[in-house]
Amino acid sequence: MHKLKHILVLNIFLFLGLCTHAQDLHFSQFFNSPLTTNPANTGFIPDADYRLGVNYRNQWSSILGAPYKTMSAFADAQLFKNKLENSWIGLGGVILSDKAGSGSLKSDKFYGSVAFHQMLGYSSLLSAGFNLGYVSKRIDPTNLKFPDQFNGKFFDGTTPTSVQFNNLNIDYYDMQVGMNYAYFPDENTYINAGYSIHHVNKPKETFFGDNTSNGKIPIRHIGFVNAILKVNPRVIINPNIYFTTQTNAIEINGGLNANYNLSEFGESQLIAGLYYRYKDAIIPMLGLETKKLSVTLNYDITLSKLSKFNNFRGAAEISIVKKGFYPSNVDKQTLCPKF
Repeated sequence: MHKLKHILVLNIFLFLGLCTHAQDLHFSQFFNSPLTTNPANTGFIPDADYRLGVNYRNQWSSILGAPYKTMSAFADAQLFKNKLENSWIGLGGVILSDKAGSGSLKSDKFYGSVAFHQMLGYSSLLSAGFNLGYVSKRIDPTNLKFPDQFNGKFFDGTTPTSVQFNNLNIDYYDMQVGMNYAYFPDENTYINAGYSIHHVNKPKETFFGDNTSNGKIPIRHIGFVNAILKVNPRVIINPNIYFTTQTNAIEINGGLNANYNLSEFGESQLIAGLYYRYKDAIIPMLGLETKKLSVTLNYDITLSKLSKFNNFRGAAEISIVKKGFYPSNVDKQTLCPKF
């Protein structure tokens, strides 16, 4: 009965998201999804010239037959670093795909981003960037159940619903802007912070007519503070905190991960971390880095009231990131601590 009750809650949540504004996609490993966090992160790579990454998140599989799945792939690089005086251009792109439950609601997003990075003396860096994206969403009402189809015991698909869709496919353009600042006074210390505004053009997103909702996506604000500190020859720690707000929704996620050197010059590193999403979940993380290729996994252990229905089983997530230097970069200088 508890599981049935929660399925009802999830269906109502999805319905309300369609009527109003569903919250943006997110990853617990926000630090491994840099371009979705802040467009000023494009080419903001203190320990490499370029990077490629993929992220995958599987959520609510313990209470739904078809879990919510979020996938992304991104790439960015530093350009003209040897041609511009103490500055460079960052260029990148990201693809996001999300499937809600049985596939009733699907979304695909494609963003291209540009950033400008300017050194301020020898120990700090200021960056600004923006991205433009194309979003496509589609809905299959045949797989949806609505509150007025619940008879007190189960959803009756044969019962007509009062919900009517004007469109089953919607497309729009989206835009984000952001800024970053980094401070690196010595070879063992690196600190940076960023702030970004998402949906600055307030695109319209609704499957219903204007009499139900104006459909404009509310602006989302994201801020983060990050540090990379070399505490001894074999350990580098990375404390960080992430904050975002959109309409009445607030998310705060903070914690620390550490890299332990398994080889002479850091070719292989063990990664372990622990994060906490405020009033929602505790997130242990484990991974391995070999020759600039890192694979990290985390699991969201639910601590909110939802834990009564999912037995603390929230979401599983994996991130794979590859960093590298251009062959012409013989110095291979980095701005952050390294082994």
